[in-house]
Amino acid sequence: MNHVFVAALADAGHTAESLAGQIGVHPKTVARWANPGHIPQSRHRVTVANLLERDVDALWPDIVKRREPVWFRPWVDIEREAVTLRAFELAWVPGLLQTEAYARATLTGGVLTADSAADLAGARISRQAILNRERGPLLVAVLDEGVLRRRVGDDRTLMAAQLAHLLACADLPSVQLHVVPSDAPSYPGLDGPFTIADMPDGTRVAHVDSPAQAQILDQASDLVTLERRWERIRGEALPRGRTLDLMREAARSWT
Repeated sequence: MNHVFVAALADAGHTAESLAGQIGVHPKTVARWANPGHIPQSRHRVTVANLLERDVDALWPDIVKRREPVWFRPWVDIEREAVTLRAFELAWVPGLLQTEAYARATLTGGVLTADSAADLAGARISRQAILNRERGPLLVAVLDEGVLRRRVGDDRTLMAAQLAHLLACADLPSVQLHVVPSDAPSYPGLDGPFTIADMPDGTRVAHVDSPAQAQILDQASDLVTLERRWERIRGEALPRGRTLDLMREAARSWT
């Protein structure tokens, strides 16, 4: 329990309902901010702190400890609040399902120093806590089969461990995995990866990767386009049972 937030809410004479009304979110969203690991999205954070007459870092001290890039933090906040995350990945295992060794391997070889890569990998792994959290989001991830077959790093054991981890994640009640097989014809996922977040108030937000800085999209026209892509991608993906069989075979191929 975030006792500082609860006390500040009471001291300011607010309830979850009254605060929610002032900032335009669902009362359940405000109530969640009293739980550890739940932080308002950046667009609401300062407003809430002002209404409660507290500093942001006093209400949510974890903010000052964050290691992910500043531009990525709004999406991390969205992940924490989401009810469902629907992710498609063309080239990599989704960050929420990576091992630390795999995460480091994806970050090395570029402009990052070893220390910076380690910090970013650690930040990526810390995000995964939402998958084991009570009432955390459901992650539905669709991967191209190439993700399972393409080596990342110099050591085959890294890939064996990563696929074993994927299979373990598939047993979590919060994770549902599907794979688009390599013999599928060309499909809309070849345009690139994206994630759609379904929020508690019924709204949707999307994260779209690119070689430069990723984008967060909330315009209805953009979301409709991504929803259509998602449905067509799911149509090419294997059902859960056949996906797990394929993943087990791929895991054996790395040992």
